[in-house]
Amino acid sequence: MINLISDTVTKPTPGMMDAMMHAVVGDDVFNNDPTVIALQKKAADLFGMEAGLFCPSGCMANQVAIKAHTQAFDEIICEENSHIYQYELAGYGFISSAAILPLRSESKKLTAEMVSNAIRLPADWLPNSKLVVIENTGNRTGGNYYTNKEIKPIREICNNAGLKMHLDGARIFNALVETKESTKDTGALFDSMSVCLSKGLGAPVGSLLLGKSDFIHKARKIRKALGGGMRQVGFLAAAGIYALDFHIDRLQEDHFHAQQINSTLYQCDYIASIKPVHTNIVIFDLKPGMTANEFSSLLLKKNITVSIFGPQTIRMVTHLDITPDMVSKVCDVLLEINKTY
Repeated sequence: MINLISDTVTKPTPGMMDAMMHAVVGDDVFNNDPTVIALQKKAADLFGMEAGLFCPSGCMANQVAIKAHTQAFDEIICEENSHIYQYELAGYGFISSAAILPLRSESKKLTAEMVSNAIRLPADWLPNSKLVVIENTGNRTGGNYYTNKEIKPIREICNNAGLKMHLDGARIFNALVETKESTKDTGALFDSMSVCLSKGLGAPVGSLLLGKSDFIHKARKIRKALGGGMRQVGFLAAAGIYALDFHIDRLQEDHFHAQQINSTLYQCDYIASIKPVHTNIVIFDLKPGMTANEFSSLLLKKNITVSIFGPQTIRMVTHLDITPDMVSKVCDVLLEINKTY
């Protein structure tokens, strides 16, 4: 089976599995699992942050950060396609009693001007602008990414207005292998950031929340309250360490594979439009006459699975379990469908 549904579907590589099976573990609720401690320090040092916290998921890492940064009557500013707005079940309201202000951008990215214009006036009937959240790369927007040059003016606005800034770094390394920017330079732009290990990096479970020591101390309590306190989780943390050591540079292969699929789609008459492919995510719309369900069924007959993103919209995501031969087969099948369209 060629699984292009998401880069979350990967299985541990033999080297990663070996690291997991030989991990030294303790009890992370008591903060004495040595492998978890090593992972948290490794990631924090990588981005120039003071401390880190291992969480079961990126969703939890983001929601813990929002809870730690905000209180009732506060408002979060984000782009309307952001994961925290679209796919985290309105957790900002349920967990943090916070409001959210999703901004629409032609580029699908926030700008300093947009953030500045969105900051609320101090009035009794308006929420308090408190937190700006940036997602890098964009899940719904073809894996587009911010450069540090684009982020710095937003950071300046936040500094001047007293707002905090959080990075949803679900695929931050996909962005960094393209921009060639340093992790420390990126980390310096944010008050906190989540870093997912279970997408492009190929670990089976987990995300890290990074920030200042007092912020992470507060976040540990919130994680516990949300049921995220884990015990001998060093077995999973070992996978994260392995991923950071060996799976960052290879992300460029996934981007190359996505571009191959993208090039093939441009040869197909049944394609209405394709979002620009920036990293490892390919999103395209089908012309009337073929629905996303019908297209997905045709691929499934060839043992290819994809994600249905709308009535006419398909998403394909490349990852470390997708080989060059698999990409060639996908491209061949896409062209075969074109012959019968």
